[in-house]
Amino acid sequence: MNPPDRLTIPGIRSRKGAEKLVCLTAYTAPFARILDEVADILLVGDSLGMVLYGMESTLGVTLEMMIAHGKAVARSSVRACVIVDMPFASYQASPEEAYRHAAQIMAATNCSAVKLEGGEEMADTIQFLSKRGIPVMAHIGLMPQHVHQMGGFRYQGRTDDDKARILADAKALEKAGAFAIVLEGIVEPLARQITSALTIPTIGIGASAACDGQVLVAEDMAGLFSDYVPKFVKRYADLAGELRNAAKQYAEEVKAGQFPGKEHCFITATAKPPLKAQ
Repeated sequence: MNPPDRLTIPGIRSRKGAEKLVCLTAYTAPFARILDEVADILLVGDSLGMVLYGMESTLGVTLEMMIAHGKAVARSSVRACVIVDMPFASYQASPEEAYRHAAQIMAATNCSAVKLEGGEEMADTIQFLSKRGIPVMAHIGLMPQHVHQMGGFRYQGRTDDDKARILADAKALEKAGAFAIVLEGIVEPLARQITSALTIPTIGIGASAACDGQVLVAEDMAGLFSDYVPKFVKRYADLAGELRNAAKQYAEEVKAGQFPGKEHCFITATAKPPLKAQ
């Protein structure tokens, strides 16, 4: 049986207003294999810096890290469209530098597109990349790479000026050639308005159910963290609790000498000796 075809960029665009897009982050091969069964888009987000490496923000994530994790996800999935984040300082200097790094990511990982943060100021870069065969997903609103400039992880679009600016950003990025836009941490009425105003899909995270799709960090969705749950996250499992219980049982059995049992050991008394090298 042949594997299913991956969802393409035109396929994503065609879902606008027709069928909701399911997007989840994936950073590793095991997660990619599992999530590929249900996700339309697997986003190798630079949030891996915080989720996997314990960083305080995404600013320390490198191009090499994104490529390594992008390879793992692309190799371990067959149906989802794989999109890789461009890390901080890999695309802001010039369209030409952005192209070099985006091309490096796509060639090394075999992903279908890249994602970058920024509003109208990134329109020229997105146009430059799109005209040269690199599909770009844009990202506006709360932008983690701008955390210091924004004064922390704060919802966006609370004033009339902010609303007008973010709407203008969305329209400029669509015109520049972005095939979809992530709306993060935007007040609900504004996210709804942007979704209605654009002809390309919007992917919401802490935005609105009216968006054309939704994305969550898979580890948040699955309950792998217990110390802090953002308002926009719904936990669909408690994997942290399950892992904690499993580890506790394992530790108890090791200390009691119950693990490994005979069924976990190799008995070689009747096995043939290995052949000697000639």
